[in-house]
Amino acid sequence: PLAMFVEVALVVSVLLLVWLRKANAKHACIVVLGDFGRSPRMQYHALSLASDFTVSVVANGGSKPHENIVENPNIRLFTVPVCPSLPAGLPKIAFLLYAPVKVLFQSAALCFVLLLRIRTPAFFLVQNPPSIPTLPLVWLVARVRGARMVVDWHNYGYSILSLALGTTHILVRIAAWIERVFGARADRAFCVTDAMQRDLKTRWGINAITLHDCAPDHFAPTPIAQRHELFTRLQADTPALMAALAGRQVTGTDTLFTTSNTKDGATARGDRAALLVSGTSWTPDEDFGILLDALVDYEKRATASVTLPPIVCIITGKGPQRAYYEEKITKLALVHVRILTMWLRAEDYPLLLGAADIGVSLHTSSSGLDLPMKVVDMFGAGLPVCAANFACLHELVQDRQNGLVFSSAAELANCLEELLTGFPSATPLLDSLKTTVLARRSRTWTTTWNATARPVLVQGK
Repeated sequence: PLAMFVEVALVVSVLLLVWLRKANAKHACIVVLGDFGRSPRMQYHALSLASDFTVSVVANGGSKPHENIVENPNIRLFTVPVCPSLPAGLPKIAFLLYAPVKVLFQSAALCFVLLLRIRTPAFFLVQNPPSIPTLPLVWLVARVRGARMVVDWHNYGYSILSLALGTTHILVRIAAWIERVFGARADRAFCVTDAMQRDLKTRWGINAITLHDCAPDHFAPTPIAQRHELFTRLQADTPALMAALAGRQVTGTDTLFTTSNTKDGATARGDRAALLVSGTSWTPDEDFGILLDALVDYEKRATASVTLPPIVCIITGKGPQRAYYEEKITKLALVHVRILTMWLRAEDYPLLLGAADIGVSLHTSSSGLDLPMKVVDMFGAGLPVCAANFACLHELVQDRQNGLVFSSAAELANCLEELLTGFPSATPLLDSLKTTVLARRSRTWTTTWNATARPVLVQGK
């Protein structure tokens, strides 16, 4: 009986290994150990790949992806369970001791999905960060299943960890070792900037291909009729959006930005407020306090000026510091500035960007080597940007060409004053920036991906 059991076990093992290694040349797997709905670049990868492959997306649950993802018959989502979080307020040592438990839970859950729930793909396209446990596990599964592993470097995971623990902490050093060892074992790699491409080569000998972020085709300036419909919908969900601001009243079918009548349809208000939009993940590498301080400074300037308009600033996104800053916002007594936090449907976000006047980016990068995706989306929507300065920002934002660059709250307030003086009719710098942004919209995600990623992922070069 024992010999028979061993024989059966061996046969089953061989058959399982054969099944695991039976790669499907027309199937791809995207791995995001995070909220796929909040990872636009990986969503764009999925949509691009879906024209040639069936695509399995293995990711944590969370925000709903774009409708184009959900409705695409060639894309299937597989959810990886998330390890329960410890309650806030516990000592730091508790979180450090809990970290190995969390890694083991994530490892087991991810292995189960990658090994047993999806068909063997031609390749795994894995987002980095996070690096732990994603890189070693995907590398191992790719070897077992006979598939290629392609890493898409968005940043360095260890550099994000160092923001909380410091650069010399043992966990940071372990994270850096894992990225170096398993990142170098990938079959191919992409990265988001030329600066990161050079750094990967110099630091770890990794040859990555720069795939710059570009907005997909659905990011575009929003026509006035759609703007009016969007603002009408948003103010129904957010009553503060329709309250009077600095003497601007909202009556009938009006919004703070548009008006509508049966004769002319929707038109822009001649006394409209300026609309600022900033997307943030509410994390330490985006100092939201800079924007708050700049808006308080702008309030003082607008109070003393007849040429500066009131501002509505809509902040989108979710993250750990959101509640903290929302409490601070409620304590500000502002007359010419209204600050609202929102979480928009994926379909409404491009419409809001295309209807705004100025975008603001607070991203500074933990490594200094990645670029803010939110600015890419803003440019796709034809929106000029005020962006916090850091090492490789020039690859995306050229000061006084397609945006303005700032390094402090006072500089951001200066940018807003320079752009908005005379708004909405006489704003030469704002108009010039917008013209440049619109002229550069020809480079889209589709054209860039087809030229750069398709030869690697589809043609296997």
